[in-house]
Amino acid sequence: VQLQASGGGLVQPGGSLTLSCKTSGFSVDTYAIGWFRQLPGKQREAVACFSHIDGTTSSADSLKDRFSISRNNSKDTIYLQMNNLQPEDTGVYYCGRNYWTSCNKWEDDYWGQGTLVTVSS
Repeated sequence: VQLQASGGGLVQPGGSLTLSCKTSGFSVDTYAIGWFRQLPGKQREAVACFSHIDGTTSSADSLKDRFSISRNNSKDTIYLQMNNLQPEDTGVYYCGRNYWTSCNKWEDDYWGQGTLVTVSS
């Protein structure tokens, strides 16, 4: 089981980034995949979750207007589209596999390495 996050980088305030979570060793049809982030000095927080089983693609309420999650046609990559990025979005973004098939309950199963997002002018 592997999850590989990529796509982070430096972006100006108001800009956009698309993060990718490439999965292997399992089917995304069977497990929920989530994006989380860890901002400097803060605890990890959930950003968005995708579940094929129950069709949920939830995003944190405070981020729904700017962040969205999707899957590619090959079903092995989960994307996080981030728009109107602000300096307070700076942090390390991780993708992980849920132990459960639904996004309604999260239990850590597997994690990929993080990708750093820096929003600065």
